[in-house]
Amino acid sequence: MIRVLLFLALVALMAFGVVWFADRPGDIAIVWQGYRIETTVMVAIVAVAIVALIAVIVWSIVRNILRTPDLLTMFLSQRRGVRGYLAVSRGLIAVGAGDAAAARRASSEVERIAPGEPLALLLNAQVAQLSGDRGAAEQAFRAMAERSDTKLLGLRGLYVEAQRRKDNAAAHAYAEEAAKAAPSLGWAGQAVLEFRCAAGDWSAALSALDRNSRFGLIDKADYKRQRAVLLTARALAAEESDRDRARSLALDALKLAPELVPAAELAGRLLGEAGELRRAGRVIEKAWAAHPHPDLAETYAHLRPGDSARERLTRVQSLALKAPGHVESALAVARAALDAQEFTVARNAVRPLLKEPTHRVAAMMAEIEQRESGDEGRTREWMGRALRAPRDPAWTADGFVSDRWMPVSPVSGRLDAFQWKVPLAALGDARGVIEGDDWAQQDLKRDSEPPKAVTPPPELAARAEMPAEPAPAPAPRPVSNSAPPAASPPLPPKVEPRVEAVIPLLHVPDDPGPEPLPDLEPEPTGSRSVRLFK
Repeated sequence: MIRVLLFLALVALMAFGVVWFADRPGDIAIVWQGYRIETTVMVAIVAVAIVALIAVIVWSIVRNILRTPDLLTMFLSQRRGVRGYLAVSRGLIAVGAGDAAAARRASSEVERIAPGEPLALLLNAQVAQLSGDRGAAEQAFRAMAERSDTKLLGLRGLYVEAQRRKDNAAAHAYAEEAAKAAPSLGWAGQAVLEFRCAAGDWSAALSALDRNSRFGLIDKADYKRQRAVLLTARALAAEESDRDRARSLALDALKLAPELVPAAELAGRLLGEAGELRRAGRVIEKAWAAHPHPDLAETYAHLRPGDSARERLTRVQSLALKAPGHVESALAVARAALDAQEFTVARNAVRPLLKEPTHRVAAMMAEIEQRESGDEGRTREWMGRALRAPRDPAWTADGFVSDRWMPVSPVSGRLDAFQWKVPLAALGDARGVIEGDDWAQQDLKRDSEPPKAVTPPPELAARAEMPAEPAPAPAPRPVSNSAPPAASPPLPPKVEPRVEAVIPLLHVPDDPGPEPLPDLEPEPTGSRSVRLFK
């Protein structure tokens, strides 16, 4: 609209000028070399305009003639650029389609038309990756890393190739260089953090995490959680050499993540050793309300070393009130009751769990039978059920099950990967209970009656009459005063590192594929507060 108004204003101004000159006629006389030229003002103005136009046209023709070599060079360059662009397009499309032959032809054409161009180097690297020629791919990425305009792309490619050949030292060096050159580069910052965590250099890992947060590579919630995990790792590393330092680091971690079980267990234990029983109790109670865990119950029960077993039972019962109905609350009370020889309390605590008993529940029932009545038959029956029962939650990360928490996954090197959950391989149908709802009355009746001979079931009797020798039964697991030991953690499976192409057009032949999705299982929470240490 503004342009239209300006055009109309310019036309009006020109018309006004023409009318102004037409209303004011006059004569112009030119005398030069004996010639005299007389004309009107309007004719003189038109003549001057025509002469100026002819001069401009003549100058344009002469200028184009003089610039013909440059124009020809520019035309040929543009034509070569278009051909190179089309060749690069064909090559990248062929790479994406997995057509190695067509990609090589396009790469040769690009190398002939525009050698040394960034896209030509990139296409050469992609073709080499598609063909499995890692030497050529690394050479192309190294050439890119030596140029300022493609340095980051070259470092990324060298990092990927170093991971493929499992050269962690070289991959670490390339990631460090890329993070130094561009601190806001996401993959480099994450790689540096993972390498420092894998090396156990927790101070350097904290510096890398702070840098990632400063450049916006991680959100605030994840930053606080990961920083708490790293502080807990430093506390565990300093526990033997400097317990005061370890206690301070664990408390700092709890300020960022109060529900972090390893930090709460370590802080509560060290605070108890230092005589700060009230503070230790508050730390463990807060973590228990958010995430009940057997380590927290064990530490809470033994905060005051001189307490009797009955005092520990009272303390654990108050802790269980902060997560009522939770399986860990029931098992913690049952364990403390067994230590205090309160078998009725132990049975009542475990009773709600007998509908779907897990390994720990069945083992707990076996221990109750063994210690209360010494009934070997019922003890063996419960231990046999424990061998077949579903597994209990354990520290699990990337399919690896550990009997203790670790800050980094030994499989993928991922920070804060361990979660307290039931391993996926153990999920299955729940086993039924051995006793019915009237098990307490049956036990009382059994205790009042004299012992009777045990008659085997018909199935077992029939098996006993068979001539074939039966297979030996597995030996019963010993029953102790402590919780059954967790199964020995298997060795971490050998997993190839996840390697991505520089341009994710396709999965290269040796790309193991995407990483597993993280588990989003919710954690139970509790309420109510009871304080024991005053």
